[in-house]
Amino acid sequence: MTTTAAPPSVPERLRQLAAAHITPLQEGYLRDDSKAVAALARLRRGAGKEAGQLPDLWALVDTGPLHTVPDGARPLDEEALTRAEDALHAALTLWALHQQSRPTRMHQPGSRQRPTGLGTAVRRLMPADDIDEPLLKRLVRAGTAPDLTSLAQRLRDIVLLLRREDIPLDYALLTSQLYRWQYPGGPDTVRREWGRSFHARRDTAPNGTHTPAHEPGLDDIAETPDTKDAP
Repeated sequence: MTTTAAPPSVPERLRQLAAAHITPLQEGYLRDDSKAVAALARLRRGAGKEAGQLPDLWALVDTGPLHTVPDGARPLDEEALTRAEDALHAALTLWALHQQSRPTRMHQPGSRQRPTGLGTAVRRLMPADDIDEPLLKRLVRAGTAPDLTSLAQRLRDIVLLLRREDIPLDYALLTSQLYRWQYPGGPDTVRREWGRSFHARRDTAPNGTHTPAHEPGLDDIAETPDTKDAP
């Protein structure tokens, strides 16, 4: 008896689509390819802005694959398409801002051995044996944004800090999280993932192995509401 593989979920399709966009642009940018450099400059202008504000980016952020229906799947409805397009726009423009003037890959897919999720990246900005409270508050504040545009604006501030320290991020993963964040219950789920990622940071030991860094508690990322800074 043969079994039919389940079609990829929308978040997984978005991860693949984000990687398909970023990887060639990133490699071209690092080679100083003029087209890639120009594309990143255009994408950066969209960081923290709504997808529809800059029609100039429509040719750069190709969402056509989202209209293709995988075998065994149903077409995305208008609401799902809009959320997927907005998530892809936010992630690609944030990556372009992150990559600006950096000689190394600022999008790096994560793994269990070397996680590169948002929480891990923020934790890497901090001393190994201490918590930087203002930085932690930035992450908490991002997780309690009232809408995707506000979230992208708050992530923009974090990305600028990551760029300064040459700390990479998994933007394919972030794209899927931004999509899921827009659904009921999504912010809670994504905040938990960011908190788990914060704890998952690894330090590289002299022998090349990865050991868990000492982590104080981070329950407040998922649990503490932020009520004083909503726009």
